[in-house]
Formats: sequence, structure tokens, C-alpha cells
Amino acid sequence: QVQLVESGGGLVQPGGSLRLSCAASGTFFSINDMGWYRQAPGTERELVAVISRGGITNYADSVKGRFTISRDTAKNTVSLQMNSLKPEDTAVYYCNVKYTTARGAYVPSYLAVVWGQGTLVTVSS
Repeated sequence: QVQLVESGGGLVQPGGSLRLSCAASGTFFSINDMGWYRQAPGTERELVAVISRGGITNYADSVKGRFTISRDTAKNTVSLQMNSLKPEDTAVYYCNVKYTTARGAYVPSYLAVVWGQGTLVTVSS
């Protein structure tokens, strides 16, 4: 019912920058939290950054001061500005959205989670 479209991944040299974007579309009552996770080869998926509907942010220690998450609540989009990229930032980045479903006549709303399909970020010289 809710789909995510991610963009902005690619190849960048160490010290460079990339900006990831994620757009949510479909049927829902409201979007609560939006965030980015990443998974490098041979590792578990980890939280990179998350932002609430009210604009409260949380970052992984490894990206604090380098990455900035932002959202346009009206447009249902979230972005991740990544600066001073390091080789260890190389991973598949996944958009994650927590939302409240639309209510039906006989169906109450409930909390749900949707994941993007992932976009590859490669930091290499």
C-alpha cells in the first residue's frame, strides 16, 4: 500500500559527498518516522539516521558530524546528505518508513513499516 523510491547512490571518492533521497507514495493516514539504514557485505543492517515527523533526529556515532538527515513532511520525502565519505561508508543504503495506515469503515488504523529496495553507495579511489 506504501511504496518507497530511493535515489542518489553511486560511486564517490573518499572525502566526497552524496545525497540520498527517498519518496513515499501510496495510501496511508500519516508518516511517523523516516530513516536510513545500511548494510555492508558480511555485516548486519545498522541504523544510520532517523527523523521523526516533528523533526527530531538521531544518528549513528560513526556518521555524526558528517551526515545530515532531513525531511519534507508535506511531500513525504526524506534525504540523507553524506559528506566526508569514508571507504567504510560503502554499503547498500535502505530507506525505512514507519507509518499509520488509512482507516476503513470496518478496519481500524494501525502502525506499519515499509522498506526501500536499497541503493548502493561505494566510496573508493
